[in-house]
Amino acid sequence: MTLQFSLDTAAPETAETPCIVVGVYENGLLTSAAARVDSATGGAIKRQVESGDINGKAASTTVLFAPEGIKAKRVLVVGLGSQKTFDAARFQKVNLEAARALTRLPIGSAMSFLADVDVPGHDAAWRVRTAALAADHAAYRYTATLKPREKSSQPELGSIAFASAENAPMGIDQAAAIAEGVRFARELANLPPNICNPAYIAEQAVTFAEAHDSVSCTVLDHEEMEKLRFGSLLAVGRGSANKPKLIALQYKGGAADEKPYAFVGKGITFDTGGISLKPGPGMEEMKFDMGGAAGVLGAFVAAVKMGLKLNLVCVVPAVENMPDGDAYRPSDVLTSLSGITIEVLNTDAEGRLILCDALTYTAQTFQPKALIDAATLTGACVIALGKHASGLMSKHDDLAEELLSAGENTLDRAWRLPLWDDYQAQLDSGFADVANIGGKHAGAITAGCFLSRFTEGQRWAHLDIAGTAWDEGRKGLATGRPVPLLAQWLIDRSEK
Repeated sequence: MTLQFSLDTAAPETAETPCIVVGVYENGLLTSAAARVDSATGGAIKRQVESGDINGKAASTTVLFAPEGIKAKRVLVVGLGSQKTFDAARFQKVNLEAARALTRLPIGSAMSFLADVDVPGHDAAWRVRTAALAADHAAYRYTATLKPREKSSQPELGSIAFASAENAPMGIDQAAAIAEGVRFARELANLPPNICNPAYIAEQAVTFAEAHDSVSCTVLDHEEMEKLRFGSLLAVGRGSANKPKLIALQYKGGAADEKPYAFVGKGITFDTGGISLKPGPGMEEMKFDMGGAAGVLGAFVAAVKMGLKLNLVCVVPAVENMPDGDAYRPSDVLTSLSGITIEVLNTDAEGRLILCDALTYTAQTFQPKALIDAATLTGACVIALGKHASGLMSKHDDLAEELLSAGENTLDRAWRLPLWDDYQAQLDSGFADVANIGGKHAGAITAGCFLSRFTEGQRWAHLDIAGTAWDEGRKGLATGRPVPLLAQWLIDRSEK
């Protein structure tokens, strides 16, 4: 079920809804909405505070059932933590937990007053958008390959209204578009690899393009890429029965003669490591190795749904990396689309091998204003930054700052790593122009250095999302990152 968002001007005590959501800080400090509910109910919230049942701890939740004096059938009281230290990250967290609590209630709709909570440095549009996206994230359920559930007699959460403010409509519109992009990305990444293979991703892109007049799609198959000399990309796919596809979506939202912005996303639909076979434990998570592709496609969807006044290209090299009698090997030397030769030292460093050809193709074909790639590229980035921040690399300080700012705005954060020429020597090869790995030190950075050799003359940045694209564990789901970051970056460009 897709969660629907709206704005409402009803007061908390008069809102006719199955549940209203209000906040309480630590030390019993009530928000204005909570204070109005408390007054109308004869002190129902303060009594719970005094008894210790409501403590205001950040992201704690308490439900008051059928309180007399207000129209709502329930009140969900959410802890906000300390008012002095309340910030954007806490705001997102409490809205996420509020939505999770709502999904556990037998209700079809609710109205939240949390977007009225003051967040230093952020306006009402930002608060509504952030609250709505947090709610949508919490409400998402993967069902594509699960047995259909028996229809319940109890309602399920399908819509949330947010207390409105003057410029909140822009926030709700952006939230709906970005949420659609995030869901698109999460669904693609969560699908099993026997369904979501290169051909499937291509089909989804074509279907999206056919549904939107401003969008066109071109798909190159392995034979067409062979003629064009995609030597590096095709080598990675040689061991798989699922042949590679190169997908190029174009959105025309700006002037006809205006150069586009361009996204490129790593689309390894399953990564065994190839001949350099990965260990068995955890290999099932390698269906998420197309998280970069899912992310850039989701950001593309969001841009189209927002109707941004710019031109955008989204290129996805979709490949499966499998061991086979025809699979590429360590010590093979590949000739990339750019003409640069590559010595393969490890077939599990395959993402950069498909990206280098896709980056060359994108630069040559579309001459973009800026070129950004997203990839679940290196375990080294996860070791360096963990699961909270994506790694960002660029030789262009202004582009890096734009992306970092977009990440801070959306709380889809990135952290910049150096891309100094000092690291390039680690990629030296005696048998080719460059090796595909640079040794055990600075693995995330040397991967970025490798890609930089194929983006000379381009205003380019690289996002390593290996730590942020999915939650670990057998029940871990794709996160949809970096859709919010990329969508915000595009919003900022469209407003220039």
